[in-house]
Amino acid sequence: MDRDVALKIVKEQLTDHRYQHTIGVMDTAISLAEKYGADSKKAEMAAIFHDYAKFRPKEEMKKIIVEQGMPSELLLYNSELWHAPVGAFLVQKEVGIEDVEILDAIRFHTSGRINMTLLEKVIYLADYIEPGRHFPGVDEVREMAQKSLNKALIKSIQNTILFLMKKGQPVFPDTFNTYNDLIMRSGGLIE
Repeated sequence: MDRDVALKIVKEQLTDHRYQHTIGVMDTAISLAEKYGADSKKAEMAAIFHDYAKFRPKEEMKKIIVEQGMPSELLLYNSELWHAPVGAFLVQKEVGIEDVEILDAIRFHTSGRINMTLLEKVIYLADYIEPGRHFPGVDEVREMAQKSLNKALIKSIQNTILFLMKKGQPVFPDTFNTYNDLIMRSGGLIE
């Protein structure tokens, strides 16, 4: 699919602010893909559609999670997680993208998963560090991303877990599992 066509489709689903975020994620994903050897066209498409379902009604997302047999534990956690797996489903159903790598990068861009693919890592991190993001720790992760995709990814997940814990919010198990998997594969804590 052509970039302009994809952007036109996704723009109809997003607020202006979220559309600008999507452009930032797209540019960052392409840059990371080129730097670390991922498919830049797939990174572009996954980035464009990563928030496709972000503004769908919660009841619609809940219904899709149940009807499509997605992990029911999703419903026990913050609904902010739902748009990723629901988005992958809707991008396939409504947009017609069938590429499993692109769909999985969309599906796991909020939670991560054990044994993430290179493309999944690129989209997760691009969403975290795109230029429009401004929060404590993001600049450090941006710097790390120029040297090591995995170290930056570990730091971003660590920051997210600590943020949720400080707010007294539960952390989705896949996020903990992603963190542990990356730490164990790296041979220890990354500072």
